[in-house]
Amino acid sequence: MALVTPLSAEHDPETKELATFFNETLGFCPNSVLTMQRRPAISKAFINLNKAVMANEGRVTSALKRMIAWVSSNATGCRYCQAHAIRAAERYGAEQEQLDNIWDYRTHSAFSEAERAALDFSLAASQVPNAVNADIKERLYKHWNEGEIVEMLGVISLFGYLNRWNDSMGTDIEEGAVETGNQYLGKHGFEVGKHDGSKY
Repeated sequence: MALVTPLSAEHDPETKELATFFNETLGFCPNSVLTMQRRPAISKAFINLNKAVMANEGRVTSALKRMIAWVSSNATGCRYCQAHAIRAAERYGAEQEQLDNIWDYRTHSAFSEAERAALDFSLAASQVPNAVNADIKERLYKHWNEGEIVEMLGVISLFGYLNRWNDSMGTDIEEGAVETGNQYLGKHGFEVGKHDGSKY
C-alpha cells in the first residue's frame, strides 16, 4: 500500500477534467495524480506542466520524449516511472526495435546519433551529482536547437519530480503499466518492487 492512499478520480472535478490527458498517454489516470489531488492545486499544476512539457514544438517527437523520460527514470531507479514512460513511448509510436532494445540505446542500430545524444543528456542530467558537461553540450548542438534542448530538459526535470514523488510514495502501479514494464523491461530485471501495493 502506498504511503498516502490515492483518492477517487471523482474527488476533484477540475483535476478529473484535466486528467483526461492521461487517457491518451497511458490509457488511465495515474495513481500519482490521484494522490496529488489531496491538494488539488498540486494535481492541477502538475497536469498543466505535464501537458506543456510534452507538447511538441520542434523535432523532439512524443516517442523520443517518453524514451528520455525512461532513461531519466532508470537512472534514478523509479520502477513506477520506468513502466509509465515505456508504456507511453509505445502508445506514441516508438519503433518496436527501439522499445525492445531501449537498454542498449548507445550501441543498437535502431537509435540515431541524434537520439543517442538526447538520451545521454537525459542520463547525465538525471544523475546526482549532475553529469552534464561540455561533451554532452557539444553533441546536443550537433543535432538539436536550443528550443529542442529546453523541451528535453523539461521532460527530464518533470520526471525528476515524478521519480521523487512515486518512489517516496511507493505509488501503487496500475495493471496496464505492469504489463508494459514486464514486456519491454522484464528481460533486464524489471520488477514492480515497492510499487506492488503491499511493500509499505
